[in-house]
Amino acid sequence: MARAFLSSGDLIADRRASYADMLFENGEHAAAADLMRQALEIVPEWTAGLFRLGEMEEAAEHSDTAAIVWRRLLELDVEDRFGAGLKLAATGRADVPVTPPTAYVETLFDAYAPTFENALLAKLGYKVPGLLAEAIENVAPGRRFASVLDLGCGTGLMGPLMRAKSDYLAGVDLSEVMLQRAAEKHVYDSLAKGDVNDLDIPTPGADLVIAADVFVYVGALDRAFANVALSLVLGGVFAFSVETHEGDDELVLQQSLRYTHSEAYVRRQLAAHAMTPLSIDRNTIRMDRGEPLSGLIVVARKAAG
Repeated sequence: MARAFLSSGDLIADRRASYADMLFENGEHAAAADLMRQALEIVPEWTAGLFRLGEMEEAAEHSDTAAIVWRRLLELDVEDRFGAGLKLAATGRADVPVTPPTAYVETLFDAYAPTFENALLAKLGYKVPGLLAEAIENVAPGRRFASVLDLGCGTGLMGPLMRAKSDYLAGVDLSEVMLQRAAEKHVYDSLAKGDVNDLDIPTPGADLVIAADVFVYVGALDRAFANVALSLVLGGVFAFSVETHEGDDELVLQQSLRYTHSEAYVRRQLAAHAMTPLSIDRNTIRMDRGEPLSGLIVVARKAAG
């Protein structure tokens, strides 16, 4: 994420940081951290540099030193755009927040947008949009939806798959840069910036709400599911994915800083918001560090009473 930010403002510090990145990419993590610390001696409050130093110390297995860096970063960046608090929580040095900082999610995807599709599709074998489209067709074969809301639409990967089945297709995302990429596809009738936990829903109107790979950056699902239930007409369909894990924990913050959710937790949240599961399928949704990543592909219906 740090690479997406402007320079430190000091040419020498930037040069040392660039050399540190080169060392890091070559696997010389401890040497990279040493050189990045030299850069930060020149610009000690450079938050992007501190973030990168924390990553380097972590990769060098200097976990205590990395934690010191994350705490310093939190002091300088109270909105936690870099997710330092999540880093501390994921390593057991802070309580796990029920939801990540909004500024972190927005910053992450603003930075990620230019390489998002290539990274997911070409490198990680991302399958969620196709799996969701197939699951929707299986529970509602041939159905055309009057109003579809694509929550956390990102660069619009679901859009082309749903356009032919939608009279009106709207997309919402927290990242302005992601929305710009989605607009370039020319498949959405409207695009708006918004947070799934804080949507402005004056009246129900959608008969299909989709959330593809969204809840990994939401954490606790109660507020998001409440908003989905409010936005759906009676009998409307809710299709979404989550990363999942074995065991009884409702949600777990992984080292990737993404949340996973248990199937039992997903079922309880659907029931709490008057939505009935139509299908819940466990699938490999993409690769992660060379290993298949397990997720749930879920389609539910808002109860008609």
